[in-house]
Amino acid sequence: MADTKKTAPKGKAAPAKKPAKSAAAPKAKAKTAPAPKKAEKAAKPVKVAKPAKVAKPKAEPRGPLAPVKTADGALVVTGANGKASGEVKLAPSVFELRPNDHLLYEAVKLYRAGARAGTHKTKSRGMVSGSGKKPWKQKGTGQARVGEKRTPLWRHGGTVFGPTPRDYSYSMPKKALTAALRQALSTKNRNGSLRVIESIRIDAPKTKALKAAIDAMGFDGKTIYVESEPSDALILSSRNIPGFRVIETSHLTVYDILNCKTLAVSTAALSRLEERLAR
Repeated sequence: MADTKKTAPKGKAAPAKKPAKSAAAPKAKAKTAPAPKKAEKAAKPVKVAKPAKVAKPKAEPRGPLAPVKTADGALVVTGANGKASGEVKLAPSVFELRPNDHLLYEAVKLYRAGARAGTHKTKSRGMVSGSGKKPWKQKGTGQARVGEKRTPLWRHGGTVFGPTPRDYSYSMPKKALTAALRQALSTKNRNGSLRVIESIRIDAPKTKALKAAIDAMGFDGKTIYVESEPSDALILSSRNIPGFRVIETSHLTVYDILNCKTLAVSTAALSRLEERLAR
């Protein structure tokens, strides 16, 4: 039998064989010249080191030149030159009481309430400006009903239940106030903040002279000086010294005693306080 060859149908081309890939050698990467480096920055000028600041020596806290208490519990009386000039024994019923913090709280609260001005005021509905006419009719407009434009619901309207001027002061029993004053003096004595001064005498109203006397006595911090009968020159001289105040014995309050760091009392004022507060 004759061999028959199969021929591809007409109209269809035989698929062409893909040429075999030849293993070509890997292309060598072209070496590029290194990029020129950026111009180096100009060197910064060297800063000249400033000379170190010399620390100023701190002033030592100025304390009392004379001891406040002796070994037996008596207070040392400081003279006008800042040195001890004697001793004084305090009345235990005035300067050595057990602490009662709540009584001191009530006395300070009483003082601060009496110091309030109470001048606060807001305008009510009848005080603000504006007409009392009804802006629109009650029904039919689609808007909320309103009677006048001074209503508190609107801007510029009156204030409801706003503050009005009033007096905040009230009273306490006299025995409670006297007991609170004893408690405050005992607190200062217990803390070592009570100083007894012989006297501070100023002939003329000179702030410089009083300042020199205060520096000689070495008071610490805010100081209140209690005098039985302070002269006008002493009061006028003390008004320009920050942290120092002169008070007469009858005007001394619990708030004044607790609001200072050092309570200085003259010998005359001390005897008057003991006579007034002793039980």
